[in-house]
Amino acid sequence: MHRLPFKLSPETSAILPLRRHHSAMSTSIFLLWLVSIPLTIHAMPQPKGYLLNCGSNHGVEEGQIEYVPDDEYISVGNKTTLDRPEILPRLQTLRYFPNAKARKYCYTFPVIKGGKFLVKTVYYYGGFDGGDEPPVFDQIIDGTKWSTVNTTEDYAVGGTSFYEAIFMAQNKFLSVCLARNEHTAVGSSPFISSLEVYNLDDSVYNSTNYEKYALATVSRSSFGSTGDTLSYPDDSFNRYWQPFTDDNPYVSSQASVDPSKFWNNPPQKAFLSALTTSRGKTLTLRWPPYSLSNGHYYIALYFQDNRSPSPFSWRVFDIHVNGQIFFQDLNVTDNGENVFGTEWPLNGQTEISLVPKDGTPVGPLINAGEVLQIFPLGGKTVTRDVVAMEDLRVALKNPPEDWAGDPCLPRVNSWTGVSCSEGDIIRVISLNLTGLGLSGSLPASISNLTALRLLLLGDNSLSGSLPDLRGLQSLEILHLENNQFEGSPPNSLAELPNLREAFLQNNRFNGSVAERLNNKDGSINIQW
Repeated sequence: MHRLPFKLSPETSAILPLRRHHSAMSTSIFLLWLVSIPLTIHAMPQPKGYLLNCGSNHGVEEGQIEYVPDDEYISVGNKTTLDRPEILPRLQTLRYFPNAKARKYCYTFPVIKGGKFLVKTVYYYGGFDGGDEPPVFDQIIDGTKWSTVNTTEDYAVGGTSFYEAIFMAQNKFLSVCLARNEHTAVGSSPFISSLEVYNLDDSVYNSTNYEKYALATVSRSSFGSTGDTLSYPDDSFNRYWQPFTDDNPYVSSQASVDPSKFWNNPPQKAFLSALTTSRGKTLTLRWPPYSLSNGHYYIALYFQDNRSPSPFSWRVFDIHVNGQIFFQDLNVTDNGENVFGTEWPLNGQTEISLVPKDGTPVGPLINAGEVLQIFPLGGKTVTRDVVAMEDLRVALKNPPEDWAGDPCLPRVNSWTGVSCSEGDIIRVISLNLTGLGLSGSLPASISNLTALRLLLLGDNSLSGSLPDLRGLQSLEILHLENNQFEGSPPNSLAELPNLREAFLQNNRFNGSVAERLNNKDGSINIQW
């Protein structure tokens, strides 16, 4: 495992060592990544997506990528600046979240529902809170816990940690959240240095059912390379392709390939080198170079015959992964080939073997590879409830700090005061916001919370008239006491079949709804 300190270089805008945690379900730490960003490159369009310089008041440029301040996408947390002028400007600021009562802290991005996104989070602690060790906490996308962030080992050697995953947007907004967990020390605060959300093309990683699963990057390597890690502009999605060499010989390619012919659109430079072996021998590599947790993985391997184009620029071999046939009779030419395993079981150390076929004039070779872990989504709250809760959040002038992202999920990180149903269909069944000092009003769409049983809003400063509540057919208990509501309570209150308690006192109501409720059947406990 290589560990490098931060430094500046006249040849690059900065050198950023990044260590990536391999799994959505594990906190194991793996190899150090070195990212070199050239100053002199041809003009390229800004990658599609959101690139945030967290905690900063101004944008920064790295090469031709511009990172913007994060204020537009989050309304909670505090900003701070590290006294570390020698590190990347993007890492000199961060946003942290000291409110220990909040269940999560979310960035929210407007997106196209059904779009596919690569999310990358970057963390450099820098002792911003005066401590010696970084805090440990969770990160969440929409309703799914993605991974636990533990950057302790990286920070001890001057490193920066990053995590990367691929999700499909379940709604018109994509939320990326941090949250405390049982390992978050008292007095410490979750934090983030940089956040990137890239819009992926339809063809990229297109074999996964994103209605049920997501992908977490484990390893992405350029084999036989001894240069810098490849990233933007070589990779249009700013994915990191780390150099990988072992005891096998490596060769350089004599022909270029067209990356657009490959579904995942790998960088052309990933094909400039390859690991190989001599004619008739099996090429074996232990990659990724660390043990993997038991699970199912997406594997993509890339190949190109390295010789000058000719009728003889080909080689045929079989691919084995941990002794199992992965692909047979692969014919690799100078045009390039790639193969995929869409749901391959891996556990522990992975061994890839390329076995030549009889008569092949040269040995097998491999140029690049990707491994991503497949993990299940945590579900989502029913869309109509999400919309209604978002409307309520907007109607409140001071909603709870954690009212962002999925209202119900993950269940331990539901919104303050929100309780939800069990099972596969997730509905909001209770709102208990008693005594939270809230002001604002109730939107008409609150009536769309048709599974709501308890609506407890007492002891706040809510005002305005009550909307029509006839949609709340499951409502059993309604507490609106000690607020500033006015006008006539809606007649629809008398039409709620399950209502058995309504506290309306100490408001500015007028009208005769209390009589109507009392006359219904005498079973409603009403305080007027």
